[in-house]
Amino acid sequence: MDAHVWMGSTPITSSDYTERTGPYDGRVVSRFALCNASDALNALEIARKAAKTAKKAPLHQRCAWLKDVAEKLKEQREEFARVLCDEVGKPIAYARIEVDRCIETITLSAETMRTMHGETINTDAMASGRKAHAYWRREPVGVVVAITPFNFPLNLVAHKLAPALVAGNTVVLKPTPEAPLCAYKLSKLFIESPYAVRDALSVVYGDAEVGSALVGSDIPRVISFTGSVGVGNIIAKSAGIKKVSLELGGNAATFIDADADLDYAAQRCAIGAFVNSGQVCISLQRIYVDSAIYDEFAAKMAEATSKLVVGSPYEENTFLGPLINDEAAERAMNWVESAIAEGARALTPPKRDGRVFYPCVMADVTESMKIVCEEVFAPIVSLVKVDGIDDAIARMNNSPYGLQFSVFTNNLAHATTAIDELDAGGVVINDMPTLRFDIQPYGGVKLSGVGREGPRFAIEEMSEIKSIVIL
Repeated sequence: MDAHVWMGSTPITSSDYTERTGPYDGRVVSRFALCNASDALNALEIARKAAKTAKKAPLHQRCAWLKDVAEKLKEQREEFARVLCDEVGKPIAYARIEVDRCIETITLSAETMRTMHGETINTDAMASGRKAHAYWRREPVGVVVAITPFNFPLNLVAHKLAPALVAGNTVVLKPTPEAPLCAYKLSKLFIESPYAVRDALSVVYGDAEVGSALVGSDIPRVISFTGSVGVGNIIAKSAGIKKVSLELGGNAATFIDADADLDYAAQRCAIGAFVNSGQVCISLQRIYVDSAIYDEFAAKMAEATSKLVVGSPYEENTFLGPLINDEAAERAMNWVESAIAEGARALTPPKRDGRVFYPCVMADVTESMKIVCEEVFAPIVSLVKVDGIDDAIARMNNSPYGLQFSVFTNNLAHATTAIDELDAGGVVINDMPTLRFDIQPYGGVKLSGVGREGPRFAIEEMSEIKSIVIL
């Protein structure tokens, strides 16, 4: 387990490193080199110099590059899944799903770039114009800084690297310190590919010092960040004049209409609330239930939750494994106990076994409780009784977040009302708000961020439009 960083295409071994212990059993599973601001600036300078070469690399080479990485990743699927299981405690079955999604994200990025193009412009469309040969095209921005989180440490890296590189940019990646080996191994596939642009990708690890050096530098043109609102706010204030794409927190909610299929809704809500131990930006946290069917749905939700398998992430049938660290597990228990003290009821018993926090369904919750108004990022979901669709929409929108919401209904008018009136980057009808297809535009409004991910939309964020006129 050598501690490496990638300074461009050159691996640098450091004797100054930190060990990563797995969240489930505390074993040392990886290590990462401790970088500083000087390392970050060195990586940026390497990326700046390589940007000219990357821009000139033909599209067929860049697409072949991504295809090669996707094929190698498919060959090493089980190895990568095991690393995810080790470093972040992701249940092995879902770790494999993340590897598969990562392969799809990389493949989609190449396929999308092949069909992206500019268009001609009718310059004589207005009286002030005249005939000319005019068009616009997309060009790479140059250097992209990518900062990624722990909850999907493979696929969310791919959502930044693949669009940036296939668009002709260079990248400096600062991955989460919770999954250093995952980021290193994926980056290695990109860097060692026979189609790679030399020095197009660097990987540095670190804390606020490294992040500040990357964000505050004049070299990058785009900062792509996925993480907390607090850090996103710091980045927005310190980035200066450059593109900033922020995928931040969420407080996802759904409404269960009186005419919904309650068995289906309960099953999907249990998955949406507790998959990945609730450590998902679009994890279902608030369930607003029509008062006419509140008690019936609450019983079905508790029953669906009780069937989920909790335990070792290395077991094939485990659905829910550990939270990322002790602090997260302690916070989850404290928030549940606080809500109970304020009058809420736990429909499934609050239980913690080390970092494993068992899925908890809360009822009789009020809007002022932390488990409703703040992002939990743990396997806790709250049921709130409402008087119909209008009441539900008002309560769902009464949040500083707006990432994804959903509605379970068989009423077309209610569905269209939700689509029109919910303040969110995404609205899902008849499924959990935790649903995400990697091909779709993904991002939020309000404190949930700015910009959109998804291969096509990330490529747009990571490219510039150049307008050309020939007379």
